[in-house]
Amino acid sequence: MGKLYLIPTPIGNLQDITLRALQVLEQVDLILAEDTRTSGKLLQHFHISTPMLAHHKFNEHQALEGILRKLKDGQQLALISDAGTPAIADPGFLLSRACIAEGIPVETLPGATAFVPALVNSGLPNDRFVFEGFLPDKKGRQTRLKNLMEETRTMIFYVSPHKLIKTLEEFTQFFGAERKASISRELTKIHEQTLRGTLAELLAHFQSQNPKGEFVLILSGKDTK
Repeated sequence: MGKLYLIPTPIGNLQDITLRALQVLEQVDLILAEDTRTSGKLLQHFHISTPMLAHHKFNEHQALEGILRKLKDGQQLALISDAGTPAIADPGFLLSRACIAEGIPVETLPGATAFVPALVNSGLPNDRFVFEGFLPDKKGRQTRLKNLMEETRTMIFYVSPHKLIKTLEEFTQFFGAERKASISRELTKIHEQTLRGTLAELLAHFQSQNPKGEFVLILSGKDTK
């Protein structure tokens, strides 16, 4: 029986990959990559020549049985996403669940993920929090926001740049203009930035400056006092 390794990759700065991750990527028989072009640059940077196979949200269901056969035949496979930890707002859950159901060993390495540094750097309470990831585009979005209005824990969202202003407008409507929040962009990259303030202040900022980059939005929970 083989083994599936879930391996975090850097979210920006390539030096954030662990020595152990590099070792596993070099030793496995095959790397399942969300985008082989993106991952190819990472592997080339560290002189790793392990073969890759595309594994993403558009083919993960169809490819599942073939991957399971490889693992049952004794192959060691690694799953990586474009950036961060697999299965956190990225493919990975379907395959790991199937492996566990089939008795195939699964091992997840610790490493880079965007929401942890954004949360710690926000200045908002981080002893209890809830990870919401990307909100639904249309269906269920309003319902999700209504359900979160009474949430007292700090909330974490991933937001694409073209939806940031709309999201801040919705948050102001549902949570109130004075609710505290923090927005981190381009984490670990050259133009890394964290802005903190009320939702109204953050909305005004990005209405005057075109949002660019990858965003993590940290929203304080409802005050129970």
